[in-house]
Amino acid sequence: MAGTAQTDDWHALAAEAVLARLHSDVERGLSAEEAQARLRETGPNTLQAVRRTPWYRVLARQFVDVLIFILLIAATIAFAIGETGDAVTILAIVVLNGILGFVQEWKAEQALAALQRMLAPRCKVLRDGREQEIDARELVPGDLVLLEIGDRVPADLRLIEAINLKLDESALTGESLPVVKDVTPVEVGAPLALRHDIAWMGTAVTNGRARGLVVATGMATEFGRIAHLTQSVGEETTPLQRKLAVLGKQLGIYSVAISVLVAMVGWLVGKPLLEMFLTGVSLAVAVVPEGLPAVVTITLALGVRAMVRRRALLRRLQAAETLGAATVICTDKTGTLTQNEMTTRKIWLPTGEVTVTGVGYDPAGHFEVDGEKIDYRQCPDLLALLETGLVCNHARLEKDEQGWHQIGEPTEAALVVAAYKAWLSQPVEARTVSEFSFNSERKRMTLVEKTDEGLLAHVKGAPEVILARCTRILDGDSERPLTDADREAFNQAYMRMAEDGLRTLALARRRLPPEVALDAEAVEQELTLLGVVGIIDPPRPEVPDAIRTAHQAGIKTIMITGDAVATAQAIARRIGLRVEQALSGNDLQGLDDEALLAILRDRQVLFARTTPENKLRIVGLLQSLGHVVGMTGDGVNDAPALKKADIGIAMGKRGTDVAKNASDMILTDDNFASIVGAVEEGRRQYDNIQKFVRYLLSSNTGEVLAILVNILLGGPLILLPVQILWMNLVTDGMTAVALGVEPAEKGIMQRPPRAAHEPILDRGGILMIALLGGYIGLATLWLFHHYIQEGTEAEIQLAQTVAFTGIIVLEKMNVFNYRALHEPLAVVGFLSNPWILLAWMVTIGLQVCAVYLPFLQDALHTVPLGWADWGLILLVALPVFGLMEIYKWSRWRGRVN
Repeated sequence: MAGTAQTDDWHALAAEAVLARLHSDVERGLSAEEAQARLRETGPNTLQAVRRTPWYRVLARQFVDVLIFILLIAATIAFAIGETGDAVTILAIVVLNGILGFVQEWKAEQALAALQRMLAPRCKVLRDGREQEIDARELVPGDLVLLEIGDRVPADLRLIEAINLKLDESALTGESLPVVKDVTPVEVGAPLALRHDIAWMGTAVTNGRARGLVVATGMATEFGRIAHLTQSVGEETTPLQRKLAVLGKQLGIYSVAISVLVAMVGWLVGKPLLEMFLTGVSLAVAVVPEGLPAVVTITLALGVRAMVRRRALLRRLQAAETLGAATVICTDKTGTLTQNEMTTRKIWLPTGEVTVTGVGYDPAGHFEVDGEKIDYRQCPDLLALLETGLVCNHARLEKDEQGWHQIGEPTEAALVVAAYKAWLSQPVEARTVSEFSFNSERKRMTLVEKTDEGLLAHVKGAPEVILARCTRILDGDSERPLTDADREAFNQAYMRMAEDGLRTLALARRRLPPEVALDAEAVEQELTLLGVVGIIDPPRPEVPDAIRTAHQAGIKTIMITGDAVATAQAIARRIGLRVEQALSGNDLQGLDDEALLAILRDRQVLFARTTPENKLRIVGLLQSLGHVVGMTGDGVNDAPALKKADIGIAMGKRGTDVAKNASDMILTDDNFASIVGAVEEGRRQYDNIQKFVRYLLSSNTGEVLAILVNILLGGPLILLPVQILWMNLVTDGMTAVALGVEPAEKGIMQRPPRAAHEPILDRGGILMIALLGGYIGLATLWLFHHYIQEGTEAEIQLAQTVAFTGIIVLEKMNVFNYRALHEPLAVVGFLSNPWILLAWMVTIGLQVCAVYLPFLQDALHTVPLGWADWGLILLVALPVFGLMEIYKWSRWRGRVN
């Protein structure tokens, strides 16, 4: 495995100490021989798999289900007693269900491969005193790596030289702004985001250049640690899986108990043992809804398509229903609640404050004062500020088929976008005479430009630093001396912006006299203050409504970000997210689980400066409180928590491949509001699963009751095993799938999430199953015995055919009772789900074929029926729907009135 020297305090050591500990040389780097020796010792600079799930295990998992076990046992028994057709039919359903689940759920452990694609494949190093480009996999601890703008850091580096260096660490730490790096050691135990002398593997250089010593490679890097963390998080079972498992166990117990009881009773009263064994098998098959696993799988697969229409891509079948049960959504800030595109929002000028419209790097927008659009061409002070922001800048904008994006530092790109909104053009580099770059000590940048009137210095930087070097101010179209009142107004303006979560930059300029020396101290004095700009990574405009809707649906939203507390609180205020307490990663380290559980239970809390371990801990504790947790994110730092959560939601456009491959669902439009639509879809799917589970069980209850009472009455077999399979797998399954596409009921997003422990079948559901199943069973029994007079073989076969057809028609009438659990069909709309009507007609048509086609007559042991037989069956079947509809009408009218 790739590695490092045994220490984790590189950030606290001086550069000389790091060189000495790694036995490296600042002038020559490592020798080729030493590098090869270390490579053999530490291994390549790659990320290794902690655990991979082979495809055959994923396939095998599809058959580890109680209902599947029962079906396999039934198939084995059927085969053993010579019912080969029944056995083959059952096995075909089991195999089909497994293939469907495998195709939808097969996801290899791709997070590591995605991490590797993010890493720089080539890098520049100093070896044997020569600069050379090598494969990043060959890096070893002690190598001296050279970085420049645009590079991706190939390993964890301790910087020993940094010139105007800034790194984009958003994918790793969640920090939305590029981080200024230097070589000064920091204290032991400093958080990752504050280790300014370390360049982390996988981050990107947005400004400057540097040299750094490799201190960790491969799995020993921070990226590798997160990869290990992600891979070691176990897969969580979903609420639906747990509830179906409980239901399957219960049905298994009931089927065995009823089968044994009936077979024993029949044998004791003198029935032949083989006939009673066959009857027991029939009852076992009747109790278990064989089509249920396949129907659930198909319904969830159809839900995948429905989710795509809502701009959500499911990577796991049960993800939708899990999201529908979510009680908490833990959301990252950068790129999830916000757009991850720095935008100039406010500009303070001595003449007043200007608001800049538009979002992100698209230069569409204009300038407003007090809500009224202004003509920037009539504002020389505004144009001067925008020009200085554009000239004193290294960023640029580019447009491709996906839209506008920036090259360079995002904050500088925000100034370029603001200037483009005034139709200013990018300056010519040849006019640049001198530049004094930004660093953490100077906190300012100056660029000297040659103009027709002479040299002009453009300066930008921290407001307090720029103000201290200004003696004049541009007021409208004229300069005047800077007064104390101006200073006070300036200070209030930038502090007000900072309180609103905006990053502030002051801008100034100076027309240089011919005799001035072109050094920083000589140039950066007697400046003319132009104003201050407020820049922010803006919230997505649809987020406030989405959070409000989530609240109405009983879902708690918690922001968990790697950004600063103040910035996170400002964004929370902007999006309407109520926050009672804000905790940083350091605060979390001082809280034990009991104290943090109390905060999570009782308060609306926000988490900032969090590490991947913090996020994992928060998600785990929320789950221990009984919450169904959804976690959104787009960065590498989100991946472990995405995998741990009940439902991990990654951003499709801006999300890293690591986050996507650790997630259960991907938002294809990166729109937080799409989560709300996905929640509604998840709730719809669960409601429909409840409907067809109840429908299938009420049908099977009727079958069991008819068989059981008939045996107690001493009659011949009312339903043959192959007929029961035909009902459960062919006719019931089709209508159950059609129930699975019922539209969402009204008010579905105004009710609280269902409790995690709530069973699929509550008392009301069981009562409904018992009543409807009881009617179906007794009506079928009456039809059967109505046709038996002499007990001849022909009479029995006709009676079996009538009972077989009658119970199917009864069940098809019963399906309309389950299109809505509380409202009558007239309110739902008879034509609102055309698929149920199509399934109804097809299943009745199949039964007609079963009665009249010779090859199906032979397979199902049926005989033709006359018109009078069909009329009697229809007459008996109508009450099963009519009586329930009358009951629903009475209840619905009571609620409405």
